[in-house]
Amino acid sequence: MRRFLSLWTVMFSIIVFAQQGKLRKVAAVGFLNVENLFDTIRSADYIDGTKDKRNPAFHRSIPLDSVKFLEAEKYDGEWNDDLLKGKKVVRYQGGAEEFTPRSAKNYNSRVYKTKLANEAKVISELGAQYTRTAPAVVGLIEVENRQVIEDLIKQPALAKYDYGIIHYNSYDYRGIDVALIYQKRRFTPIHSLKKELKVFNEEGKREYTRDILVVTGFLDNEKVAFFMNHWPSRRGGEAASLPKRNAAAALLKQQMDSVRTADPSTKLFAMGDFNDDPVSSSLKNYLKAQANPKDLNDNNPYLNLMYPLYKKGVASLAYQDAPNLFDQIIVSKNLISDQVTKEYSVYKAEIFAPAYLVNKEGNYKGYPFRSWNGDQFTGGFSDHFPAFVILQKEP
Repeated sequence: MRRFLSLWTVMFSIIVFAQQGKLRKVAAVGFLNVENLFDTIRSADYIDGTKDKRNPAFHRSIPLDSVKFLEAEKYDGEWNDDLLKGKKVVRYQGGAEEFTPRSAKNYNSRVYKTKLANEAKVISELGAQYTRTAPAVVGLIEVENRQVIEDLIKQPALAKYDYGIIHYNSYDYRGIDVALIYQKRRFTPIHSLKKELKVFNEEGKREYTRDILVVTGFLDNEKVAFFMNHWPSRRGGEAASLPKRNAAAALLKQQMDSVRTADPSTKLFAMGDFNDDPVSSSLKNYLKAQANPKDLNDNNPYLNLMYPLYKKGVASLAYQDAPNLFDQIIVSKNLISDQVTKEYSVYKAEIFAPAYLVNKEGNYKGYPFRSWNGDQFTGGFSDHFPAFVILQKEP
């Protein structure tokens, strides 16, 4: 079995360090799959279409017991922000019931607190061997709602870094989303939005999945953009589900191209769980992510930083008992340089897999130390390893 290492955790922090006799500033970018970070409360989504869809109150998570106190109409149509304009409706989450004290998982406050502490520990250590601090920006995958993110950044391992949150509720059938947290002193967001990914099953019925989160802003006075992804899974088989991920790749490329066209100087980071390897057609043929910096040009401006690791046999998870590198970071060509300059460029990319993140025994020995084995809480961290990329520039 291939060697397992971790995913790239979106972090940005600056220190000055000596590398081959030269002083450099370094920063880190990456993300973490927090494996079903739910709170313990049975909840639903409330969509108040009388508000602007950019307002967090347009689509928010509420305790299920609160539904009876809210104005809501019966709705059987397609779940879409534009179609829900002017309406007030409730959408019930598929995963909320599973993560409660009364469920088979016995998901109580003790388990939730352990889960939060575990994820906070991992985030605080991402890239620290280079930055000596917690990441400045971190992408999160599989969060239930904004509240769990607020609980996460209040953990002792993270509280002192003063993280801000960018999150939108999606219409995902299980009720999980992607999000971004950032150190306010390091990163200043200027615009954010979610792009709904519309995919359909073989009968032509829409399947609700995660949005692509797009965030632009300034990292240490350099304009950057982040694109957080959690593409449709391989449920039903790799080949049968591939068109859904091809659609996700096409949407991501459209968003990246749009930001790049508006301002070519913006440095782009697309990251997340793509549920495909770097050599899959979604990434190669639809996103057109290149494997080699020599192949970058104006028509093909995106580089998959995970490709060299994939060729070395590095994996971020095991899907159906086979190693895969689904968790990837793709950057724009203006982040690639063979010299250290006054602006950030890629120094190196790594998978983060310290000993405590690796399962040491049983059928899953060598795999990521996941939080759940069926309905049993293991005390582990995630079924994916985290990943990060280190940036560098002149001090």
